[in-house]
Amino acid sequence: MHRDFHDGRHDGLVALESLDLDKVTSFAGLLKAMSRTAFSGRSLGEALEVTTAMVKDPDCKVVLTLSGAMTIAKMGKVIQKMIDTGMVQAVVSTGALMAHGMSEAVGLVHYRHDPRMTDEELFDKGYNRVYDTLEMEANLNYVEEFTSKTLKTLEGESELSSELICRALGKMLSEDPHGQGVLRSAYLKGVPVYVPAFTDSELGLDLSTWAMRLALKGEQPKDPKDVFGFLPRYNPYRDLSSFARFALDAKKLGIFTIGGGVPRNWAQEVGPYVDITNHRLGLDLVPPRYTYAVRICPEPVHWGGLSGCTYSEGVSWGKFVPPAEGGRFAEVFADATTVWPLLIKGALEELGLS
Repeated sequence: MHRDFHDGRHDGLVALESLDLDKVTSFAGLLKAMSRTAFSGRSLGEALEVTTAMVKDPDCKVVLTLSGAMTIAKMGKVIQKMIDTGMVQAVVSTGALMAHGMSEAVGLVHYRHDPRMTDEELFDKGYNRVYDTLEMEANLNYVEEFTSKTLKTLEGESELSSELICRALGKMLSEDPHGQGVLRSAYLKGVPVYVPAFTDSELGLDLSTWAMRLALKGEQPKDPKDVFGFLPRYNPYRDLSSFARFALDAKKLGIFTIGGGVPRNWAQEVGPYVDITNHRLGLDLVPPRYTYAVRICPEPVHWGGLSGCTYSEGVSWGKFVPPAEGGRFAEVFADATTVWPLLIKGALEELGLS
């Protein structure tokens, strides 16, 4: 069998280049050079290209979705920087991530876990372990007090939602001269924060016990289990409606995802949501699809834990614009704490925002 050996250039292949650290003078320059290498280094370099493209696009609104213990892992200021510099226009997050971020926002501290301490000992001392890091139970109790004061300002609302609560918490933080944190930045920038699985978090539990306390008015129930009959005025469909309007009002959409989880899939399902609304109600809305997408997550495809599928697979669900029609995607299979700060630092340099 005769083989015709080709030079890759003749077939339009892109040549790789060895990473020359002597020529690297910036984070952006390092990432660009990595985009011409291989494996995860290349995918991170490609993520820089897509990130800067979607932030530069004046028609694009960017949604940041967050899961994992990123605030306990001290990535809170990375999130703040993305909000403060206008890189994102909406945030969809786990409630736990926002709750632990509140600890830091009100001046409390997380600690490194000493592996000589057993988990039983940690429990007895009120130390909640998240892998190699500790959240004090006392921190969460203080956050509950702060949250209760904030919820009191919302007593006039007929119905609550995660967006309303997160905005109120951000407002309260902004009124403190020493205030900081993700929710403060989001409030000051007018960036809505949605927590779809709100009850799966300390904030959700805080809201529930606040409603119980309000209903009891200092009295004790005859049967302690009766307290679970006192429910907060909370409607998650306010979040769904608000986010659908946000997406429909955007000429283009971009999504920047850390991890997976409910935040990722909830944000991505807005296109299918509008599709089925059109189909079932006879409407003619233009379904929002994500034109740009960047994801950092260590989960490989074959375990089925991507929480919303690969971007190419998502095209089949009507979540993303196909690459043939201009869709641009980058997926980095890595621990976000190792590559996310580098990517954002490089993007800020490239965008002139650092």
